[in-house]
Amino acid sequence: MQNRNSASARDAKYMIHGYCDLATQRNKGPSVISGGKGIFVYDENGTPFLEGAAGMWCTAFGFGDEELIQAAVEQLHRLPYYHTLAYKSVNPAIDLSERLSEIVPIDEAKVHFALSGSEANDFLIKFTRYYNNALGREKKKKIISRVNGFHGATIGAASLTGIPVSHEAFDLPIPGIVHVSEPNWLHNSQPGESKTEYASRLAHELEDIILREGPDTIAGFIAEPITGAGGVIIPPDTYYEKIQKVLDSYDIMFFADEVICGFGRTGNMWGCETMGIRPNTMTLAKALTSAYQPLSALVIDKEFYSGIEMGCNKIGYFGHGTTYGGHPVACAVALKVIELFEQRNMLSHIAQVSKHFKSKIMEFKDHPLVGDVRCKGLLGAIELAEDKKRGKFFSPDGLIAKRVKDRAEERYKLIFRQAPCGDTCAFSPPLIINEEEITEMFKRFRKALDEVSSELHQEGVIEL
Repeated sequence: MQNRNSASARDAKYMIHGYCDLATQRNKGPSVISGGKGIFVYDENGTPFLEGAAGMWCTAFGFGDEELIQAAVEQLHRLPYYHTLAYKSVNPAIDLSERLSEIVPIDEAKVHFALSGSEANDFLIKFTRYYNNALGREKKKKIISRVNGFHGATIGAASLTGIPVSHEAFDLPIPGIVHVSEPNWLHNSQPGESKTEYASRLAHELEDIILREGPDTIAGFIAEPITGAGGVIIPPDTYYEKIQKVLDSYDIMFFADEVICGFGRTGNMWGCETMGIRPNTMTLAKALTSAYQPLSALVIDKEFYSGIEMGCNKIGYFGHGTTYGGHPVACAVALKVIELFEQRNMLSHIAQVSKHFKSKIMEFKDHPLVGDVRCKGLLGAIELAEDKKRGKFFSPDGLIAKRVKDRAEERYKLIFRQAPCGDTCAFSPPLIINEEEITEMFKRFRKALDEVSSELHQEGVIEL
């Protein structure tokens, strides 16, 4: 019986959590994490867990990095808070916007700060409407997103998100959001269709939807370079080239959601570089501060900014802002993150260890319970299948991946992400992980996977 005064019991009594079954959360209580160091976190009993998901895809430098902590402490002493509204600013926000403008693949970029990826994507919707109103294009407001893409939890960002459970009972999506097929060749290709042919079909689908809705009504297309929470879906090689061509033909902007893919996760500094995307805007968060402080950024190109300023000139006021946007402590930490990326040669480190990551994750391709393995940089997924030879997946989906996840966490002290779509086990460890730790991570996963696989065989669910 749970101690009613324990942290877990008090949490269950007073807190509302997201992305869980509320009754289970209330009755069982959460795992309470009380500390962390490197790639490990510790529960309230001091038990170490190998964090194979970097929290929520975000703790790039792991836990307890003294330089990041010191950057926050120093800024707290210097200026713990001030706003960036109404003709005021703070030095860390100025310095960070300058550094980001220098390193993003957008010329003459302008930066607007927020607190979360959700907020940044929500503000993108607002800015897009303002921009097109300024240009006299009152109908050009719709944004095309993808099924199973994830862009956040606010009303606007959750509408961009293409995961059904994020819409159900919330009266979402809001008007003006249109969803197209995700680039998931494994599940959605037609018999005998090559990846190149599949990419061409999705480009045609996009064009058909643009023509159906009216090109003069479509403002932008938003996508994660590699879909994260939707199952680590890596599009076919020719996909973005074909998508970009369609967008360019109809004067539609490409909105790149780099919240998960940015800052080295895919092997390059930006997922756009890895996947060959030419973005008009980028939304950044998570690894921007290695999650040591809440911060996000909306980065827009010169043309987008010019339109917004034009609209402001007409109205005389830009009626948007937040209390904590450009918070000096968060910006100071983000500046230190960018500094450490350079000082510690993080991209070289990622290039080296990602080879080992790929080698170890690909060892699961022949496992009887595994239907697919995919990875890019230090982002990977192992998707489970009932019968891989016949391409048969579990129905209802998600139950088996959850069983493996629970077993890994409870018995082998390994944390990874279970995607809300399909039976996918996703890995995105802290970028500081080394080869020995990668080996240990997948060793623990294999033990959990083998146990569940054996049990499913005994239950008559699968054949070995």
